Amino acid sequence: MKTINKVQTAAAGLAVVLALSACGGAATGTTASEEAKSNTNNTADISEGVQPDAAAVALLPQSYKDKGELTVAMDLHYPPTTFLAEDNTTPIGLNPDVARLVAKKLDLKLKFVDTKFDTIVPGLDGGRFDFTATTMSKTEERLKVLDMIDYFKAGTSVAVAAGNPLNLSVETLCGKNIAVTQGSTGQLKRLPALNEQTCTSKGQPEINAVTLPNVQDALTQLHSKRIDGILYDTTSLGWAEKQQPGSFTIIGRVNVGNSDVTAVGLKKGSPLTPAFQTALQSVLETPEYKESLETWGLESGAITDAKLN
Repeated sequence: MKTINKVQTAAAGLAVVLALSACGGAATGTTASEEAKSNTNNTADISEGVQPDAAAVALLPQSYKDKGELTVAMDLHYPPTTFLAEDNTTPIGLNPDVARLVAKKLDLKLKFVDTKFDTIVPGLDGGRFDFTATTMSKTEERLKVLDMIDYFKAGTSVAVAAGNPLNLSVETLCGKNIAVTQGSTGQLKRLPALNEQTCTSKGQPEINAVTLPNVQDALTQLHSKRIDGILYDTTSLGWAEKQQPGSFTIIGRVNVGNSDVTAVGLKKGSPLTPAFQTALQSVLETPEYKESLETWGLESGAITDAKLN
């Protein structure tokens, strides 16, 4: 599959980019943008008042108890699941919420490390971080080096220019320039599978993968017509569409190449894994987990089983 290098982002797409940095579901009597501003200004810790889980703490290795802190790697550029508040300092979104809740269940402090998505797995394998919660899907390659524990159901969709002027569908992307983010499941699994299913197996031109560092760049290039579409997390695309209606059009979900269930990741065989799984299962049963999903408009992604893969 051909890969086109990143090109300079265009200022014309700024309004679309801003749609992904202002998040929130509209409440009664408020506009979506007003609710978004409220949420992106809210830096309160959702784990405040949550009590440690005795069973999880009992499984925690003494070395972690002595250290008193967990280090979590996240790529903080993917609203509404993982991004920075308007103070440009505080991590917010579903993933930071889950990470804070797990740390509280383990009676540990939490340190965030903003990390490029495609460097997270090597960092975990090399012992630089304790875990990641960054809407990472399970793949055979990742499971070779990571313990992965389910916590959320996401999915992938394709977005095109507003109004779909090229009259595209998920099945008619052959020969088109479709953006994916570096190191994502969309790049590694879903687009190759879609390409094989709808194009190359039928003698059609392959889909051209335009690999970009983040979705903000992708939306800017879509706005400036440098690409034909974006293959990205359904949750983030749906959220951005709510924040700025008419900025682009979602034409459908891509259901090939990988599971929709996402998981936290720890180094394979980590001594932290048993305690972490117990803590995460406890988190999935809390009202705070449901509150976070509702805050970020992700209620449909709720799961109940913190399965270890």
